[in-house]
Amino acid sequence: MNRIIASIIVAALATAASIVGCGSARRDDPARALSLPANDTLAMGKRAFDIHCYQCHPNGNGGLAPAINDKPAPAWLIKTQIRAGLGVMPSFSRDQVSDDEANAIAAYLVALREGKVGREME
Repeated sequence: MNRIIASIIVAALATAASIVGCGSARRDDPARALSLPANDTLAMGKRAFDIHCYQCHPNGNGGLAPAINDKPAPAWLIKTQIRAGLGVMPSFSRDQVSDDEANAIAAYLVALREGKVGREME
C-alpha cells in the first residue's frame, strides 16, 4: 500500500514538474513596468529568493538552472519544489528555509511572473 501511495506521489510530482518545465525561458526584462514589493511578504520573499535561489535562477531567469519566472506554477507547487527539490535542484529543509520564507518565496515568484514586483531593490 505504501509503495502505491509513493508511486502516485512521485508520478504527480513528475507530471507537475513536466508542466512547470514547459515553456521558453524569458531571458530579458519583463514585459510590464515593475514596482517594488508591495508588502512585507513580497519583500521577505525577495530577500529569501536572493539568498537561496538567485545563484541558480538569477532574477527568475535561466542561469545554472531553468528560468522560473515564466512558468505557470501555482504557489503550492513552488513550495513543494522548495521542500522536495527535483532533478539537480536540492531540497530545502525547514531549518534552511522556514515555512514563512517558503510561502514568501512562492508569493514573490508569482508576483514577479505577473509583473507586480521588480528588481529595482537590487
